Amino acid sequence: MNLSDHPVLCQPSSANPSSETTHDEPFGGRSHQVMEADHWAQLAGVLGGHGIAADTRDLERLPHDVVLSERLLARVGHDPNDPVQP
Repeated sequence: MNLSDHPVLCQPSSANPSSETTHDEPFGGRSHQVMEADHWAQLAGVLGGHGIAADTRDLERLPHDVVLSERLLARVGHDPNDPVQP
């Protein structure tokens, strides 16, 4: 199966549309570019393990949102009655 054939993976998320991009900070002398390449390669590997062929360049072009779990939000002191995630 190819990435483009997978209906769930190819649908944009509309939960929290945002044009803001954030990056994890590099560590161990790595650059942002190396960290980003490692991230997409690891994700492509996980998908490959499930029989979905995915190119890292295709993955990085897909829209994606990070949704924090209630457990993590509680740990960082987020008010559960606030509908907006930090």
